[in-house]
Amino acid sequence: MERSPQNILADKRVFVAPNDSDFECLKQCLTIRLEGGQGECFVELGIGEGQDPGLPPADMDASVATLQLLAQLLNAKLIHLRDRTVVHQPSTASDAAPATAPATGGKERTKRKAKRANASASASTSPNASTTSATTIPAASTTDAAATAAAEKPTTPTTTAAAASSTGHSADWIVKDFLLRQVIGDRDFIDIRVAVVGNVDAGKSTMLGVLTHGELDNGRGLARQHLFRHKHELESGRTSSVSNNILGFDADGKVVNRAVHGKLDWAKICQASTKVCLAALPSFELEYRPLKPFVITFIDLAGHERYLKTTVFGLTGFAPDYAMLMIGANAGIVGMTKEHLGLALALSVPVFVVITKVDMCPTNVLNETVNYLFRLLKSPGCRKMPVLVSTQDGVVCSATNFTSERMCPVFLVSNVTGSNLDLLTSFLNLLSTPRSNMDSSPYPLDKPAEFQIDELFTVPGVGAIVSGTCMSGVISVNDNLQLGPDTSGRFFPVLVKSIHRKRMPVQSVKAGQTASFSLKRPKGCQLRRGMVLLAKGTDAVSCVNFTATVLVLHHPTTISVGYQAMVHAGPIRQTATILSIGAGQGEERLRTGDKAEVHFAFINHPEFLHKGTRLIFREGKTKAVGTVNHIVPYQPVLAPPAAGRSKKTQKPPSRTPVVLSTTPPPPPTPAAEADVHDDKT
Repeated sequence: MERSPQNILADKRVFVAPNDSDFECLKQCLTIRLEGGQGECFVELGIGEGQDPGLPPADMDASVATLQLLAQLLNAKLIHLRDRTVVHQPSTASDAAPATAPATGGKERTKRKAKRANASASASTSPNASTTSATTIPAASTTDAAATAAAEKPTTPTTTAAAASSTGHSADWIVKDFLLRQVIGDRDFIDIRVAVVGNVDAGKSTMLGVLTHGELDNGRGLARQHLFRHKHELESGRTSSVSNNILGFDADGKVVNRAVHGKLDWAKICQASTKVCLAALPSFELEYRPLKPFVITFIDLAGHERYLKTTVFGLTGFAPDYAMLMIGANAGIVGMTKEHLGLALALSVPVFVVITKVDMCPTNVLNETVNYLFRLLKSPGCRKMPVLVSTQDGVVCSATNFTSERMCPVFLVSNVTGSNLDLLTSFLNLLSTPRSNMDSSPYPLDKPAEFQIDELFTVPGVGAIVSGTCMSGVISVNDNLQLGPDTSGRFFPVLVKSIHRKRMPVQSVKAGQTASFSLKRPKGCQLRRGMVLLAKGTDAVSCVNFTATVLVLHHPTTISVGYQAMVHAGPIRQTATILSIGAGQGEERLRTGDKAEVHFAFINHPEFLHKGTRLIFREGKTKAVGTVNHIVPYQPVLAPPAAGRSKKTQKPPSRTPVVLSTTPPPPPTPAAEADVHDDKT
């Protein structure tokens, strides 16, 4: 089979002595993986498809040298993660035996098994042999005669295995895991957003305070005081608003956060995470080279039931890549824990669990909490595969396989003693962006620019600032965009004056990144959450009526036509009314577990929606999730200017109230579908 960048890694020996064609294919393959991983990717040496794991030490050294050369050509830093030693039996190795080996009968296999059993029995009687077999030999200290002989002269990959088989003993082969992190020349970021959820008093803010400030807690809430934004939060110890905190890593995976008088300088954290030590660079490098900065943004959400709407807005509006579910070991799974877990699963956000307060929890209570958590994650509603992480090998295995929706790593930590905090930090350093692992990325770069606004604030001397997430395209300074819709469904031309990311000025922002903009906007243009910035020339269409396929997760009784509840769709948060259910006969009812097509209408003002947008429909204990299928474009009605009045005395145009139609919207037609702005999937 001809090798290509798509299948070249199927052969574990391709790194040993590649020819020019294979070397070019390897370079193209790693380039594609780096671009897909936004500047980083995992590489396993010694793993192939349909082949026994591991390589002899001499072949592994040659593979590492090839990978180091590729990393230099790709301007990437090669970070060694772990070594694994596998016991290789030469007599049964498929890749060590020649292809023309004669077939052996059952008697020969029985004799070989008996011979190996006798050899192991005799080895167990020798004290020196038993000590050697019980100890795991590090990869660096593997010095068998066959490997030494193979290293002294150029040999093929099968020569080493053949030499090992001639001794009649098993050989230790090696598997190595590496992380490639790309070198860049501008202020770009690998920005991973992690939403922190869990019940009240689970230790969410304390955990973030310990991780970001590098100081252990005193058991009385010292660490969480660095994160609170309001006075009543300091007094009660409960988070009531959404706050952001960052954690930066350097090229070697070490935390670079350094608090000065209890405050973190985000600019210094980003700068520290972009530099490489001169000792880590090749000898021909004469100056510092910035690496791909790796920054994790924690979204600290409220755990009290009173602030559930704030938590839901944080999960939908801030577009987190992962969710960190916090559970107190002493309290267990109580309160809003299941609620927050269900919301994360409904929004298809990967979840990992951190159990805190293990230092003050009795062993039997901790075991009960862990067992109940495992049963919950394995239940039909979750269908997760929980994995308790307790070693560095478990960290690497969990991080590399966490992109699948089945695995759910579980950590047992203490913010007072610092137990297992190093494992959690290493896991966070190895996280990759899940949006880059999807076949169809939700953040396309080749589409027109779109920016969702989820936060508003004012800076003295600058004016109003909008912050949010860039959903598609690229936005640069001095770009002309459209801002809207306002309460009347209109869009206004605006100019981007400046852009900041992580409190640092930048020249552009691309899809999937969060940023804040200073805008030059016309007078009378009011800002609010849920508005969008669109590229100039894009067909800006807002809507009042829309159709969505809804699944009712819980409702005490039945849902019928005319029912009103809060709709959360991205940064949009507005009450909507059900106009019809299903075919629109007016007799349908929805109960817990039902799924149907529902026609909604916003009650206040138009919003900007996409076909395919995930939404949450909630009111009290009622919860439903769904996906937008069709929107009805809204045509804004502009009041004509009053005749005979001057510009100063002219009355502003009155806002046309939104009239809710009692009939469902017409089915989508090809012409209507062409007018709808549905480029987001």
